[in-house]
Amino acid sequence: MVTDLLRHEVIRTTHAKSKEVAPLAEKMVTHAKRGDLHNRRQAAAFITDKKVLSKAFDELADRYRDRNGGYTRVIKLGKRAGDGAEMALIELVD
Repeated sequence: MVTDLLRHEVIRTTHAKSKEVAPLAEKMVTHAKRGDLHNRRQAAAFITDKKVLSKAFDELADRYRDRNGGYTRVIKLGKRAGDGAEMALIELVD
């Protein structure tokens, strides 16, 4: 799910899942900002797509170079119609 968040930059999912994904995505962006070989390998062990990995280290690292954390935002959307699960939107902050 972290790979999909980094690929699409916004995901609509349950609130519980978004709370689990946010710290992991923040850690991947931090690895990308550091940018050395060790951090690239640490991120590659977690991000499953090579295109998304290069996007994180090229685009996202430059975008968040001056930001000290807080790369994701979780917005509650209300309850899902079918089962009443609390829905949320998780996105990368611009």
